[in-house]
Amino acid sequence: MNKRVDVSVILCAYNEGNVIEETIDRVDRVLMETGWSYEIIVVDDGSLDDTRDRAVSYRDRNGESYLKVLSYQKNVGKGNAVKVGFEQARGDFIVVMDSDLDVNPKYIPRYVEALKNSDIAVASKWHSESHAAMMMKRKVLSFGFNILSRLLTGIKLKDTQTGLKAFRRRVLERMTPKILVKGYAFDLELMAACNHCGFRITNLPVDIHVESIIGFKEILRMALDLFKVAYRLRILKYYQRS
Repeated sequence: MNKRVDVSVILCAYNEGNVIEETIDRVDRVLMETGWSYEIIVVDDGSLDDTRDRAVSYRDRNGESYLKVLSYQKNVGKGNAVKVGFEQARGDFIVVMDSDLDVNPKYIPRYVEALKNSDIAVASKWHSESHAAMMMKRKVLSFGFNILSRLLTGIKLKDTQTGLKAFRRRVLERMTPKILVKGYAFDLELMAACNHCGFRITNLPVDIHVESIIGFKEILRMALDLFKVAYRLRILKYYQRS
């Protein structure tokens, strides 16, 4: 049986070959200072570049036994990457983070510490202490998606999509089998389901710098997934079933 560790960090990666080694290194440095036992799990979600090779190279070059690199050929989406990573995770606390370095890893210890009084800690770009640098179009889309999400699902979080979250292990053990969305709206589905199942969720600040914008097809896909989540939540009561 694999020995448990204090913290597992799951890094979801798609075409991040240019930054994945820096991401691993920065997360490692942050965790090293905590004194916790930990592991870092890179999940290469069917990248078309050398993301996997660079992560493996980093592991082999540094001889890091705490680093796992998982991969599969077809790009499926963040939801699937999180599930694959969690299947291998040994941590009592699970941190899920995007690997593009849009989010500063320095906050990870604060998020894990917050789990002493909460079940989930969620990054919010709208938190009063957050520093968010992003294009106005992206801000408007994010704000609009959140308003629609709150109306349809009843969730009170101001932000579900920012790429840093921490969970008590039991939360993901219970909820990941129920999560159906594999793409961008995975975070919304998970947070809405957890909210309606009574888990305690706290919002925390984040440093985030985003240059990319979401394409029209992705926006439509997210909107469709949102309506499906609302239907499962409001009509079917799917997530609340034991």
